[in-house]
Formats: sequence, C-alpha cells, structure tokens
Amino acid sequence: MEAFLVSTGVVALAEIGDKTQLLAFVLAARYRRPWPIIAGIVTATVINHAIAGAFGAWVVRMLGPELLKWVLALSFFGMAVWTLIPDKPPTEDEKRLRRFGVYGTTVVSFFLAEMGDKTQIATVALAARYASFYWVVAGTTTGLLLADVPAVLLGDRLAGRLPTRAVHIVAAAMFAVLGVALLLPSAAGILGGG
Repeated sequence: MEAFLVSTGVVALAEIGDKTQLLAFVLAARYRRPWPIIAGIVTATVINHAIAGAFGAWVVRMLGPELLKWVLALSFFGMAVWTLIPDKPPTEDEKRLRRFGVYGTTVVSFFLAEMGDKTQIATVALAARYASFYWVVAGTTTGLLLADVPAVLLGDRLAGRLPTRAVHIVAAAMFAVLGVALLLPSAAGILGGG
C-alpha cells in the first residue's frame, strides 16, 4: 500500500504544470468533450506507465541491490531537479491527429507526450524502488489522473489558479527525500556508523 500512496502523491504533485497537464488543458479547450478526453488519458497513461513499470521491474532483476540503490537515489535526485524546470505547452500537428477523433487524438497525444516525461521516469524509478509493479502503476496512473482530470473538467477556470511553483517545490522535495532515504543506511556505513 505504501508503494501506491507514495506513487500517487509524487506523481500528482509532479504532474502539476507538466506538459501533459498542459496538453489536457489544450485538448479540453479545443474539443470541449471531457469524457472522451478523460478516457483517452486513462488509456494512454495505463499503457505508458505499465511499460515504464515493467522496465522498472526489469531493472531490479538486472542490477545488484547495492548498484540499484545508488541508481535509484540518483534518479530520484535527478527527478527532484527536473521537477523544478517548468514545462512548455506541447505542440502537435492537428491535421494528422484529427482523423483519430477526440479519443484517439488524446490517446496518441498523451502517449507520445508521456514518453521520457517526468512521470514516466518516476514510474520506472518507483517500480524499481518498491518492486511492486501493480501498486506503482496504479499509483502513478491515479496521481496523473488526479492532476489531469480536473484540468479537463475545469479547463480555463483552473488554469493559472494553482500555485504551480510551490507544488513543484513540494514534489521536488518528495523526490529528494526518497533519494536520501535510499542512501541513509549507506551514508551511516560510510561515516563509520552501524
């Protein structure tokens, strides 16, 4: 359950102001059909985060525990820094995507926008950290939806009202704490402690 809660919280905070949340605002304003957009977001996110979670589970098997701990800690520290860098709205070739309809356009746009995105990388790291594929994927998907569904439903009324910078600072702190927590036993050993 810890894997689900941490994954949900970290990704929900990291997603505020992220390019995929901005994409949710753009799609909501353009199409004004929230339910196919939300269904497309769910579909794209589940597929994308399942791939990321599977990769995280694979990483656990491929690296030894000591190397894995350091790779994950560095990943969480990197995510902390990356979370502080503002995203720009995504661009898309509307003529190419329009033929897929609202749902299809959302699935394709979100899936591609999530490739290499903070939340996808976080899913890889969290799946490796917790070795709990289903709970992590469920948590990261829930976290993304907690940030993006209100963006679709409330659209322009919500834009600009969230303290995006403060939310990013909290998310960055959470990633940093996860990194430090992984290294605390090693730090104690290096410093001569137990």
